[in-house]
Amino acid sequence: MLDLDAEVTAGQLAELTARIAELAGDHPVRDVLDIGAGTGTGTFALLRRFPEATVTAIDTSDEMLRHLHESATRHDVADRVRPLRADLDEAWPAIGHADLVWASSSMHHMADPDRVLRDIHATLRPGGLLAMIEMEQMPRFLPDDLGFGRPGMEARCHVLLDEARAEHLPHIGSDWPSRLIAAGFTIRESRDVTVGLRSPLPETAIRYAYATLGRIRSRMADQLSADDRSTLDTLLDKDDPNALHTRSDLRVLSTRSVWIATPR
Repeated sequence: MLDLDAEVTAGQLAELTARIAELAGDHPVRDVLDIGAGTGTGTFALLRRFPEATVTAIDTSDEMLRHLHESATRHDVADRVRPLRADLDEAWPAIGHADLVWASSSMHHMADPDRVLRDIHATLRPGGLLAMIEMEQMPRFLPDDLGFGRPGMEARCHVLLDEARAEHLPHIGSDWPSRLIAAGFTIRESRDVTVGLRSPLPETAIRYAYATLGRIRSRMADQLSADDRSTLDTLLDKDDPNALHTRSDLRVLSTRSVWIATPR
């Protein structure tokens, strides 16, 4: 699902990294740190944008880091990527200084994000940049009134998702600008990046819808009503005439908040 998200958002990601390069100005970007690198969406976008850079890609998952390394090898950039398994809740690793830190959908996972932001501040060289991205809600794919038993199925799923995330991820929706300023940063720019695709969708976007809604179906099964489970089952059954890939009203709508900051 992370790889599909990367493909669907490739255009917006390229625009964002171009803006980061503009804000970096004459400051060289050679040492990059990707916090919560996952499968490497940010890592590869930054390698493309900054051809002289190497990226230290941090994640807690060995599986993710193996996937990232295999992808880097396929794209012939393995010599520019340093996968590093580390849990930033335990300690900040000895990684030296960085010109750019990229933290996409990772800060809200931290037990103490304020301490991690201070560690990032100490890691950045003078003139370096922190690019922080947070996606407050999962993407949406369906019309608001869809529901074969009862309209509004996707909205109800998102209510359940938001409740689960609030319970397990208490920093979701934090006042990140205040936290950045308290950690010693000056916010150079803030913006919302929106992905809005409408039918006919590219094949990648349709697979993204199947993967995301399928994950909701499997993870929230016990909390969904019988009507909503039935609606999702119909949409996810590729042999059903009402399946996702047959729908002319299928869309992708996703918004991410971005802050680009520099140490004071």
